Amino acid sequence: MLKRFHSWAIPLSVGLFSACQSTGPQNTAAVNNTTSATTEAPVAREVRVTEDSYRTYVTALASDAMEGRKPFTNGEKKTLAYLEQEAKALGLEPGNGTSYLQEVPMVEITSAPAQTMTVKGKKSMTLKGLEDYVIWARRPEENVSIKDSELVFAGFGIVAPEYNWNDYAGLNVKDKVVVVLVSDPGFYSSDTTFFKGRTMTYYGRWTYKLEEAARQGAKGCLIVHATEPAGYGFKVVQNNWNTSKFYLDPKGKDAYRCAMEGWITTPVAEKLFAAAGKNFQTELQRAAKPGFKGNALGLTVSTSLKAKVRYDKSYNFIAKISGSKQPEEAIVYSAHWDHLGIGKKNEQNDSIYNGAADNASGTAGLLAVAKAFQAQGQKPDRTVVFLSVTAEEQGLLGSQFYAENPTFPKEKTVANLNMDMLNPYGTTKDIVLIGIGQSELEEILAEEAQKEGRYIARDPNPEAGLYYRSDHFNFAKMGIPALFTGMGIDHVQLGKAEGKKLLDNFTANVYHKPNDEVNAAFKTDGAAADLQLLYQVGKRLAFSNQWPQWKAGSEFKAVRDQYMK
Repeated sequence: MLKRFHSWAIPLSVGLFSACQSTGPQNTAAVNNTTSATTEAPVAREVRVTEDSYRTYVTALASDAMEGRKPFTNGEKKTLAYLEQEAKALGLEPGNGTSYLQEVPMVEITSAPAQTMTVKGKKSMTLKGLEDYVIWARRPEENVSIKDSELVFAGFGIVAPEYNWNDYAGLNVKDKVVVVLVSDPGFYSSDTTFFKGRTMTYYGRWTYKLEEAARQGAKGCLIVHATEPAGYGFKVVQNNWNTSKFYLDPKGKDAYRCAMEGWITTPVAEKLFAAAGKNFQTELQRAAKPGFKGNALGLTVSTSLKAKVRYDKSYNFIAKISGSKQPEEAIVYSAHWDHLGIGKKNEQNDSIYNGAADNASGTAGLLAVAKAFQAQGQKPDRTVVFLSVTAEEQGLLGSQFYAENPTFPKEKTVANLNMDMLNPYGTTKDIVLIGIGQSELEEILAEEAQKEGRYIARDPNPEAGLYYRSDHFNFAKMGIPALFTGMGIDHVQLGKAEGKKLLDNFTANVYHKPNDEVNAAFKTDGAAADLQLLYQVGKRLAFSNQWPQWKAGSEFKAVRDQYMK
């Protein structure tokens, strides 16, 4: 998954949410003190997430011994064994009945697309694989054939009742191949109230477009790539050529999926629309305005794919601290344990993709936060769950499976606090809030940041839709308020300009590369400071009876409102 956290800090005003404060008396103790020195009734201590505990966990999880933590490998077995060992050492309870593990059945599909795609119409053309398009098979079938399938332009491929928008209205795309635009109409408008302006909504995500095309019965879906609204160049898309993809095992489920999914470049789209007697840029502008109606392009497309299919099982890891007063209500901390495994060697002959920041950091953070909760000397009122999921890098699959098969039902899940790629370059005054304006969890975070002499920074690239790119998204889709933070740049020692250089260097030279590892350049103080804030947010919820709400305008509010009536 591509996650970019480039950020210029912009303070967020602090709101009041004092009713969520911890209700227990407070004393000071180190995190390492896990038992009370007296026989009196335990009281909640004021504790902190320590840098030492975080460093210990992240060093182990990002070590070469874990082999890059890829699902279906020996690295997965080692990672899960380590998590269980540490959970038991901390006194955490199994979170899935008597087990720490939740089985996640998956299927791996390795696609080998044809090298060409033939388009026929008044003007015919042959497109080149990898250069002009990138496609893959979604169905677990060895041979996929697209033969003279009609091409239909469906605008942005969005059905959004809350925006009174339906690109498929009156359009028959059954067994046809739809061509859709990346992002959503708001990206092309100066009106910030139209969708969310340049801030991407859920409907702008490419994954949503593929899902909606399937719901409409399309045989295939081709998304027109454009760098600015996508948030990344076509080279990132090209990384999907001839590779394997993981999906949740569809056996026994009556879920229709397109036979073919993928992307085409903007120059290819311009050629297709010209062959249909249309101007692509004109059609794009038309699609971005209310009242748009899709239409057939008068073209057909033919291509094929071969696929290797393998079924296997991976596992989510779940531990918990049961609540003492409302144990049926849960606050869920989440992070993904998986990374990319062993792959292409770099210039230093290193082939292990350790994933220290992405996301040994988040999984180590789960353990460090759990250690702080255990050091309080008093059980929380509500249950606190520590969920480390599989296959985030393959499309948020582990969290999707948990959301569909939760150990605590959505009606009893108070909130989700997600940790993905913690700061690896030093303490910052700011912490970035991804998806600002979504829920009341933001005010709690802002208050806790202020107590620490820190402040909230807005995501400077909201058009990239980062709120929809990590595991908290699957909780949000179920209506559960979810908080997601990113790396700040206002470096305590070096300032903003140098802090931004550190972040830019991480993104360009470390992210998803073998040198994302615990080394001399990997700092742990910034992550520990951010973890302290997330611990405090969860603690306030765990020692209260408050339910943070979605804010007006959030696309997830209606889901929660419906089942919480």
